[in-house]
Formats: sequence, structure tokens, C-alpha cells
Amino acid sequence: MTIVDPEPGLPGVLGSPHIAQVAQVVITERQARDRGWWKIMSDQYWPDSTVHLSWYDGDGSGFVAGSAAMARRGATALHRMFTPAVHVRGDKAYVEAPVTMRLAVDADGIAGNLTSYTRLNYRLARRDDRWRILSLNAIYENATLAAAVPGEQIVIPAAELGRFRESYALLAWNAARLGGSPSDNELGDDRPEEVAEFYAGTWQWLTAG
Repeated sequence: MTIVDPEPGLPGVLGSPHIAQVAQVVITERQARDRGWWKIMSDQYWPDSTVHLSWYDGDGSGFVAGSAAMARRGATALHRMFTPAVHVRGDKAYVEAPVTMRLAVDADGIAGNLTSYTRLNYRLARRDDRWRILSLNAIYENATLAAAVPGEQIVIPAAELGRFRESYALLAWNAARLGGSPSDNELGDDRPEEVAEFYAGTWQWLTAG
């Protein structure tokens, strides 16, 4: 597979005020989700936005509602977002942010911490001088699971994990044992060609007139 640097020849980036505004929308969206500030989270999405994650595929408002429902069930996840890369072209912006997500799980009576390593990819649009999220996609890298109490051990039979995608096997395993139907078609580093195609499509969208 040949990886081509998408930057050469692209139009210039708008000034730093736009970069800062775009970054704040993305950071605020994650903060609001973790804190349960659902109105603030909802305000970061355009009505025609879309969200594609391992557990959700739909519009932005449905994603906020689904997140609130998870929180009410006690299935809260905490995110740590690292410095985002922000690209702005006219009234469109693309942001990629590395994220770790920690989810408390109960594995046959043993408390554990499931940590997922992901790259969140946002498309944003500026309308009426306001930046909001147009789409959110996750690219899954891998995940780990460890007992919350030192000395305890969580053992998952290899056959249970083997039926799930490598890049988000533990997330899918946890969703399945709780009655969910995890998707097998999410973006993940175990399918590099699909990831490369996604990036190419993102740059094409950003630079199109």
C-alpha cells in the first residue's frame, strides 16, 4: 500500500482563531459527554450530523440521547483526549484526536478497567459564523483489560475474543455479553486499506469546492 502525504498543494489554513474555535468544539463535546452535560454536548452537533461508532450508528441527536441512556444505566466511560490535529479550509474543518476511553466492567464478579485506544475523526462545518460537528467517526487501534484490584486476574477464553475484530475485540466482547450486537464493520488499524480509504475521502471532502 502506498501512503501519499495529503498536505502538498492544499489551500492555506485559516488563521489561528478558527483553529482554536474548531478545537474547542471538539474538546467541549468530549467534556460534556463525560460530565453528563447533555444540552452542551447536543449544542456541538448540527441537526444533520452523523455518528459512527462501535455501539452507535445514526445522527448526532440520537448519539447524545444514547449516551445519556448509557449513563443512566451506570455504563459511564471516561475519555482522555490528547492534542488534536486541526485542519481548516474555508467553512470546513477536519480534526483527528487520539483518545483513550476507560470503562468500568464487571467480569464474573471481578471489577476491571477496560481501556480502548482510538483516534476520533471529526468533520465540522461553519454556518452563520458558528462551528459545529458534522460527523464523528472512530478509528480503533486496540484495547486492554485489567483487574481494578492488584492481585486479582481477569481471564477471557481466547475463543470468546477470537470471534471479534482485533482492533476492538474487548469492546465488542463487553457489548456482546451485555446483550448488544457489536458491528464487525468499524474502522480499525487491523484493516489498513479501509483506514487509508477513509483518510483519502476525508481530505477530498475538505478540499472540495
